Amino acid sequence: MTRPLDFLWFLPTSGDGAHLGSAIGQRPASNRYLREIAQAIDRLGYYGVLLPTGRGCEDAWITGASIVTHTERLKFLIALRPGVTSPGESARQAAAFDRLSNGRLLLNVVAGGNPADLAGDGLFLGHDERYEQAGEFLQIWRGLMQGRTVDFEGRYLRSRGGKLVFPPVQAPYPPLYFGGSSPPAHQLAAEQADVYLTWGEPPAQVAEKIADVRRRAARVGRTLRFGIRLHLIVRETDEQAWAAADRLIAHLSDDVIAAAQHRLTADSDSEGQRRMVALHGGDRGRLEISPNLWAGVGLVRGGAGTALVGSPATVAARIEEYRALGIDTIVASGFPHLEEAYRVAEWLFPRLDLSTGPAEQHLVNPAAIFAGGGALSANAPEFAGAR
Repeated sequence: MTRPLDFLWFLPTSGDGAHLGSAIGQRPASNRYLREIAQAIDRLGYYGVLLPTGRGCEDAWITGASIVTHTERLKFLIALRPGVTSPGESARQAAAFDRLSNGRLLLNVVAGGNPADLAGDGLFLGHDERYEQAGEFLQIWRGLMQGRTVDFEGRYLRSRGGKLVFPPVQAPYPPLYFGGSSPPAHQLAAEQADVYLTWGEPPAQVAEKIADVRRRAARVGRTLRFGIRLHLIVRETDEQAWAAADRLIAHLSDDVIAAAQHRLTADSDSEGQRRMVALHGGDRGRLEISPNLWAGVGLVRGGAGTALVGSPATVAARIEEYRALGIDTIVASGFPHLEEAYRVAEWLFPRLDLSTGPAEQHLVNPAAIFAGGGALSANAPEFAGAR
């Protein structure tokens, strides 16, 4: 039996807007705006929200803590960074967030990143060493979160008499999400993660990654779940969706694209980032890399660079193709994130089997309101956030 989808949204803590690579219509990541997005997706029935990490955005833990009390059931997927924090301090931080939110913490293990950014944070390990160090970190961290006294001696980390006094709400600990495309990343996921996340590659490539992680997990007697990180451009028709995709990159010059592609390749040792860039090679002419899978976001944006584009029926069909591979978690986003959260929930959600439902039900028939000339729906995408 196929598991219902956990459908998460994204909190744009480095800013938001309707045009990539342009200041036109740009929105700062104010607490008020981020809170508005979080409250909207909480009300609309999203399972959770991903908060990004890195020096290009607001700190995920502080941002999450400032917003979580303004929501009711939304889960917060926040970065756990093995290379720049200690296992003990991270365990205390995570347990406190989980307790004070009544079990609404999810953890995104981030072992990689831009080497220049990592060096600025004091981490100078090579690519493969970072995953080895993350493995030691998680052994200590998981032991602490499960209430054990931890004595550990590793190549990178040590713990002597480590103990967590105040445990988390979720047992044995808040779920660990993890993404990475290299063999060391797959091995770490197989040994220690609960959910393996991939960026939005074509289904055949995603299938290969899932199969490899599954094989590795089976060798160590484990099973895990799988998710995918995607942008979404959903409109009433396929034609309208493709026009919206074109508008998203309409203000990008060739020089801006070339500079971004150089930065994404020269400054990163990420296998996942290499694969994202290879999907399109910076060429505007080959952005549809698989049916309805569009790589335009990756022309200038690092990380997840692809979007599913189409009508609700089309996008739902593509999501079902990923579900057939074993995907049961979607971490999605759209530009701008407030309006697109409404569109996705109102147009796409009714076509999907979701693990959550709307927190608020419509008490009237929206069609009757519009037909009768009544007040505009507060949930209408065009008017979201207009108050």
